[in-house]
Amino acid sequence: MNLKTTKAIYWTGAVLTSLWFGASGFFELTKNPIVWDITVQLGYPPHFIYILGVAKLSGIVVLLTPDRLLRLKEWVFAGIFFDIVFAFFSKLSVLEPSAAIDAVVAFVMVTVTYIMFRRLYPATYGVNSPL
Repeated sequence: MNLKTTKAIYWTGAVLTSLWFGASGFFELTKNPIVWDITVQLGYPPHFIYILGVAKLSGIVVLLTPDRLLRLKEWVFAGIFFDIVFAFFSKLSVLEPSAAIDAVVAFVMVTVTYIMFRRLYPATYGVNSPL
């Protein structure tokens, strides 16, 4: 796969992820009844929903910053993965299995995006590696 294709896949995934989690974060902060009611039904306390909304919107800003904040992007990807995994298992245990399909779709989308991120920015660890 060439660099142009890798960048195209990464940025498409980053934009789609940003739209998905940006909308979710916005709906959590504005107390949208659909998102809010499902999250409360899953057993999460109201204060956590606001914190989650702020974290998602902050992460989207980092994710859409080109060629910078690479270490912080790693944390954003980790946070998104945790959010997806917790949503999947929460929906699976409280709601019916079909309610967790969106988490599976998000997991695949974010995984492909992260793989392209790693191809664009390979992890270099060592004494002289940049932060």
